Formats: sequence, C-alpha cells, structure tokens
Amino acid sequence: MKKVSVVYHSGYGHTAFIAKKVAEGITSAKNIEVQLVEVGNKSMDWEILQNSDAIVFGSPTYMGNVSAQFKAFMDESSKAWMTQSWANKLAAGFTVSGSPSGDKLNTLQALTTFALQHGMLWVGYNTLPETYGGKKPEEARNRLGSFTGLMVQASNETAEKAFYPGDIESALDFGKRIGTVLSKNIV
Repeated sequence: MKKVSVVYHSGYGHTAFIAKKVAEGITSAKNIEVQLVEVGNKSMDWEILQNSDAIVFGSPTYMGNVSAQFKAFMDESSKAWMTQSWANKLAAGFTVSGSPSGDKLNTLQALTTFALQHGMLWVGYNTLPETYGGKKPEEARNRLGSFTGLMVQASNETAEKAFYPGDIESALDFGKRIGTVLSKNIV
C-alpha cells in the first residue's frame, strides 16, 4: 500500500477543507492510504513524512507567499534536506486565498522550489480550465488556470460555504491526479 501525507497549514479552516478534498481525491486510487498532517499546532511527527511515498503541501497565500506557520515547517525540514531522505518521493502543492490571484502563483512556486530542494518529483495539475469549453466559472474545474498546482479561491464564509462547486471539484480532481500518478509506480 502506498502512503501519502497531505501537510498543510490552515488559519481559518479554508485550507483544511481543501486538504480534505485533495485527500479524498487521492484515495479514489486503489491501495493508497492518506494521512492529513496539520502544521503549526503541535510538534511534527517527521516519521510520518519519512514513511510516505508522496507528500502534498498546502498553504494559504498570505501576503503573496506561504503562511509563517508553513514556512516554519519548511525551515524545520532541514534534517530531511541534509540527508535528502525525501528524494524521489512525489510532491504536489495547493494554495487558497480570498482573491482570484492574491499572488497564489508565488506560493506554488515556493512550494515547488521547496520540494525540488528536497530532491522530490513535482506533480502539477493537468486539467485545462473548463471555462474554455463554456462552463460557468463557478462550475468549472481549474477556473483559475493553474498548472503548477492547485489554486482555489475562498470567500469570507465558513469553509463549507466559501468555495464555488468547481473549486471543490478541482480539489478532488487534483487529488485524483496525484493518486493516479502514484499508483502507476513511477517512483
């Protein structure tokens, strides 16, 4: 059985909600176990990440980058970096902010660079924006047009009400892609 860790920080619950949807998508592939790991609230169990075949990183975009709590996790990963113990694991990333852009691409680029520093293999998002085919933006998968990873937009509502249906479908779809790539035994 393959193991995936979804490591995330969530300041207001929105990123946690999307992390759960990504995890749900990943488990649609057979023989994959997913562990949700929230950073910033407790001491990190590094062994979980060490035993994972893939690690998915998720952070809200705050001030055009990952949250301070997620950055602290990145910095604390230096022991794994020094030994390159995450090398050749699959990696992917997602981010949430309140605006359509919010400089989310910069956050995904920070996550990508972080994974590549660890020698990981990055999995992007390969779904074309469904708005090209005429779907309404609120129903379209990948409506924000990101291929580096998953970008979604949250309103100021509670997490359960904050997302367009298409953004929720995008999170499930992105997770399914990660699960599919991992199940093909590329790594």
